[in-house]
Amino acid sequence: MVDWFARPSSVWWGFAVVHLYFLGWMASFFLNGDTFSDTEQYRQWATDGYNPQDLDGKISPWVYPVLAQLPIFLANIAGPSLYLLMWFLIITALNAVGILYLTRGPRKVSGIAPAWWWLFFTIFMGYLSFARVEGITAPIVLIALLYAAERPVVAGFLLSIATWIKVWPAAVLAPIVIASRKRIQVVLAGAGVTAAVALGTWLSGGLPHIMDFLLNQGERGMQLEATFSTPWVWLSVFHIAGSKMADNTAINSTEVYGPGASTAAFLMQPLLILAAVVAAVLLVRALKRGAEREELFLEGSLMMVTAFIVFNKVGSPQFIIWLAPVIIAGLAHDWNRWKVPAALLMGIAMTTFVIYPLFYTPLIHAHPVMAAILTTRNVLLVVLLWWSVKRTAELGRKNSAPVTAGA
Repeated sequence: MVDWFARPSSVWWGFAVVHLYFLGWMASFFLNGDTFSDTEQYRQWATDGYNPQDLDGKISPWVYPVLAQLPIFLANIAGPSLYLLMWFLIITALNAVGILYLTRGPRKVSGIAPAWWWLFFTIFMGYLSFARVEGITAPIVLIALLYAAERPVVAGFLLSIATWIKVWPAAVLAPIVIASRKRIQVVLAGAGVTAAVALGTWLSGGLPHIMDFLLNQGERGMQLEATFSTPWVWLSVFHIAGSKMADNTAINSTEVYGPGASTAAFLMQPLLILAAVVAAVLLVRALKRGAEREELFLEGSLMMVTAFIVFNKVGSPQFIIWLAPVIIAGLAHDWNRWKVPAALLMGIAMTTFVIYPLFYTPLIHAHPVMAAILTTRNVLLVVLLWWSVKRTAELGRKNSAPVTAGA
């Protein structure tokens, strides 16, 4: 039985079982012409259009970078009633390409166990990944990471596209720029993608809104699930000093309110920038001390992405999907070195699954058990960040010899 799981064909059987399960589950929605979770918002944008002035005060589609509009529009190709099915099929196709790249060529053997890890991760996170833009970007980032060591320019191109769909892949792009010998070409690839996106947006008349996805974030408060919201979650549980959890209807999120919450929300942006700068300094230091490049950009990517989650005032459950491509690529590179963060992320995925979709309503009503589960999840995220920082710092101590010129 163990031998069967080690065969490349077994991964595709597992892929079929997992995806058919979610297809069956989502059929209960799309067979009635319904959608699930954020796909309802996507369907509305696909049918109403992308001009915020025509939305009559509704959530603007420009909360996402502009390339997110492509899959959101594409999913409407068969009409609004089958929107969820088309969205699911787009993500399934991307996942299949990711599995293909993970289990062929030099990774024909080493990629099998990481592929199974991905499938088990999907069992818990599929309710989110099949209903959010993260499901589009995750397989693109995985393919980019698998390419990054040998073809960093291709990786930079793919990551730049993914960043213009959802911002988080920039946290993977930065370590590759730092660690790659072809960093200038990687930057030029990203600049080319950005120029093409800007030109297309200008031609379509949307250029004034192209940066809305960044500018609108400053109005947000501390979202309930954010790591730094944990103190106010417990203040709300014990009804201390008027603390509470309430909906921010303008952006469709639940936020925490209480003494100091608004100040924390204001400080999160500079804290996130500071964390990114510190992570970049650690990467440059490790590179100058002769760290192995592929391990450096993988561990650097984990450090950056985890920092983007831990120091984020949003903290939506789907953010956990950001970590999966890095872990999968790391496991394919060195299973023994990456099994600890892989175990941590699986624990994070399990607790996130309990939070959403299982018991999100008790959480927003300040149930103490759910507050404890959310706290556990957030502590695991901090531990994962600590692991990635520690291992990246260790890479910088392994070899004091400088890297060769031209790196």
